[in-house]
Amino acid sequence: MFKNKTLLITGGTGSFGQECTRYLLKNYSLKKLIIFSRDENKQYHMQKEFRQKNVRFFIGDVRDKSRLEMALKGVDYVIHAAALKHVPTAEYNPIECIRTNIIGAENLINSAIECKVKKVLALSTDKATNPINLYGATKLCSEKLFIAANHLSGSAKTKFSIVRYGNVINSRGSVVPLFKELIGQGKKEIPITDTKMTRFFISIKNSVKFVIKSLNLMEKGEIYIPKMPSFKIIDLARSIGPKIKIKKIGIRPGEKIHELLCSSSEAKYAQEYKEHYVIYPNIFSKLKKIRPGKKIKPGFYYSSDTNKEFLNLKQISKYINKN
Repeated sequence: MFKNKTLLITGGTGSFGQECTRYLLKNYSLKKLIIFSRDENKQYHMQKEFRQKNVRFFIGDVRDKSRLEMALKGVDYVIHAAALKHVPTAEYNPIECIRTNIIGAENLINSAIECKVKKVLALSTDKATNPINLYGATKLCSEKLFIAANHLSGSAKTKFSIVRYGNVINSRGSVVPLFKELIGQGKKEIPITDTKMTRFFISIKNSVKFVIKSLNLMEKGEIYIPKMPSFKIIDLARSIGPKIKIKKIGIRPGEKIHELLCSSSEAKYAQEYKEHYVIYPNIFSKLKKIRPGKKIKPGFYYSSDTNKEFLNLKQISKYINKN
């Protein structure tokens, strides 16, 4: 699929973008891989690691449509990872979150169509499912924009789909590095927002593999959801610091106790496969290709607290150290 093709990653200097770059360069013969981001410092450090001649670094912001158009010339595929993701920050800076996550999505859609990009796969989040915070609301809006964009592409034939997954272990901003940092500083307590809180988790390597797999499978308008393990945040804290005290501090603005990746309302449009779920777009009367999967029972929803795969303390510790 990628042989002699050009792929661009927006937000390509983030945790996902860096791991995706490693994976693509190791496993595929791309004509060109473009890292598009606004962070000059991170691009500088990435350039020292990735010296391959087919890697390009492009300073730009998804808020700037003209810059996107310039970057997307000759591009075959786009993985859209750029976003403002910090929940409390989004609550206090809503317009900035909207400009990046919604207006940025619109800019990418229009630019991709104008430049005749073949496929665009946007990364989303569990927080887009029945959102209660601004970040989740912007990602839900972004999802709707990408799905509806398939109506706009016309003769350009650009296809748009989405991957929706949970927290990435050891990624920038995740709770695992935070807990480890506090313990390393000699803190006597680890802050826990709520002892009942559960989360989905996925390794950065598995998230990259799933995104590449989804990019290959996508037809148009689907939402791909990987099957992931869950665990309690309090168990995570105990696996990192077995003897450290737990301090309950209450949930932060816009935070959920449990995470939801597929709601019961969405499940009626979904199919189950061995390693993932796909929510097919209900706004299209027909899709050329729908791979037959397992029919989902009425009332099904995919939540971190009712997930079939729940990790215990020993499994969590092994999972963290492995990833």
